[in-house]
Amino acid sequence: MTTQLRATATVKNDQRALLLGLCAVLLWSTAATAFKLALRELSVLQLLCVAIWISTLALLITLAWQGRLELLWRELCATPLRFLAMACLNPLLYYCILLAAYDRLPAQQAQTINYTWAIMLALLSVPVLGQRLVSRDWLAVISGYLGVVVIATEGNPFSLQFTSVVGVALALSSTVIWAVFWLLSTRSKGDPTISLAAYFVCAAPLSLALCLVWGGGLPEVGTGLLSAVYVGLFEMGFTWLLWSTALQTASNVSRVGNLIFLSPMLSLVFIALILGEAIHPATLVGLALIVPGIILQQRSSSATS
Repeated sequence: MTTQLRATATVKNDQRALLLGLCAVLLWSTAATAFKLALRELSVLQLLCVAIWISTLALLITLAWQGRLELLWRELCATPLRFLAMACLNPLLYYCILLAAYDRLPAQQAQTINYTWAIMLALLSVPVLGQRLVSRDWLAVISGYLGVVVIATEGNPFSLQFTSVVGVALALSSTVIWAVFWLLSTRSKGDPTISLAAYFVCAAPLSLALCLVWGGGLPEVGTGLLSAVYVGLFEMGFTWLLWSTALQTASNVSRVGNLIFLSPMLSLVFIALILGEAIHPATLVGLALIVPGIILQQRSSSATS
């Protein structure tokens, strides 16, 4: 994806990109709240199944509207095992681990820890892509994971007494899965929307099997089911299309990309207002360490690229 697009109708395109980007960030900011609402009534595998199926349907409808379903079929037939392997990584494994973390941790902790995936991406780029970390990268890593410890121990980092050791481990593991998926997906030369739809098409029947065998069966109609539908539409599928379109429409990708830093703070607002979680001061301190770490790491990547 190029940083600069053609200069024609720049103002119009940038305005549209900004609007789409803000909409995507706003919707993503509600994801943590929707996760917790759904998990009050559903098991992890039930939530996973419903969300994946809803997202799959949304992506297929989008491609049908664009007249590109045939292209999806051709791509699936060309490399079915690759798409299946990637689907097992994301959305299946990634969201299964992430939702299990949310099931064990307060929403404010799970969502903020998960936000360190960008720092994990920098670490994994060393063995996977052969990149070299400079001093600025290491400062970003230290800052980010110090923030994780502050959040997970609720402001007592030296006590090392976590709200849930398993929950924190799962939240950090989800960042590894996402970073690996991201690094592998960068090697794909195909259309990102087609690839995303293919991953979900492959994951849908597997998620149903997991739900029926180990997840307690299909969920009943209620708040949990509605929340799972919301997750499928606005965390996994539709919002990604908004964000992708915003980046493609912008004359400068970084201007839209920086909007993502609004997400964790907005998410805390929804968590407090809807879930009724009292935001712990340690969460804000940890976030104040994580976000600058991510910004520092991104600037370092830009400087060395």
